[in-house]
Amino acid sequence: MSANTAQAAIDVCEISKIYGRDRASGVVALDRVSIAIRDNEFFTLLGPSGCGKTTLLRLIAGFEQPDEGEILLFGEHLEGLPPYRRPVNTVFQHYALFPHMTVAGNIGFGLEMLATPRAQIDATVNEVLELVQMQRLAGRRVDQLSGGQQQRVALARALAPRPKVLLLDEPLSALDFKLRKEMQVELKRLQHETGITFIFVTHDQEEALTMSDRVAVMRDGLILQVGNPREIYDRPARRFVADFIGDINILKGRILAREGARARVRLDAGYEGEAGLPLEDADVGGEVSIAIRPEQLSFTDAGAAHLSGAIRQISYYGSGFDYDIDLANGESLSLRLQNRADEQRSFAIGDTAHVAIGARSMQVLTD
Repeated sequence: MSANTAQAAIDVCEISKIYGRDRASGVVALDRVSIAIRDNEFFTLLGPSGCGKTTLLRLIAGFEQPDEGEILLFGEHLEGLPPYRRPVNTVFQHYALFPHMTVAGNIGFGLEMLATPRAQIDATVNEVLELVQMQRLAGRRVDQLSGGQQQRVALARALAPRPKVLLLDEPLSALDFKLRKEMQVELKRLQHETGITFIFVTHDQEEALTMSDRVAVMRDGLILQVGNPREIYDRPARRFVADFIGDINILKGRILAREGARARVRLDAGYEGEAGLPLEDADVGGEVSIAIRPEQLSFTDAGAAHLSGAIRQISYYGSGFDYDIDLANGESLSLRLQNRADEQRSFAIGDTAHVAIGARSMQVLTD
């Protein structure tokens, strides 16, 4: 049992899920995964398709059973319990609403199955309708609603039994961009107002960073890093995490000296400076990969430059420009410049660009 169980809403302890007879011949969807998810937390499982995030969600929900390990909810074991006996509800990517029922009918259906008194059902339906701001549509059939409205109904239905944990399996993926952004704000508001632990599954990095208190980045059935959005973005510990979360420059270099969580590094491209060091066993003199975000670079004068190279490509994306720069040692660099009057510079493809690296913006990675 994890030492964090007393503080955790969900405590996943050494969980494995194997599809097939055994590890040797089957597919290991989760490999001895452990994570403690706190009470009243918006926690996101983030990763590419096939990384194991939905499998972990299904194990918590009870739709699958683990082959190894334990799952506890506020200290109580969940293994072996069917979904209907767990104080957990799930909102799926496809909402599975009843098209012939009204909004209120869909929300109250689960409570009716639990033999809840009619007066209590009506009061709860009204309460969650207000929570998701759908009171005026209570009598409308769900097949007459927009996608965003249907998603609110699915959320209200899941919240009506007052679960201790709400699981959300990519519920925004079917919405258009603008509506998805609006629902991100709404989901965070709902989590804050209800105080329920939300566990959210997505492959969308921006979505995870926008809504989450903490994020677990997954790959190949493993959790590679857990942290708050800023930690995951600014201080990725591994190359996959850095590359998966947003745009990144990854350059080669060497560690010259180290002290605690910082190191003196020299880039192969020529610059020497400080970098974050997540590796306990990084050797001085050893070759490493060093990450730098494009927005942490800026143009400067030749005398103040840390790196220089020829501009290969300029891309305009509305709020700014991306510049792809070929460095003298053969590596390439992406620089992102916001579309602000005080940062306007006139460049053409082929021009020499002089680049400054922001303070404390380099990070050593585990490959």
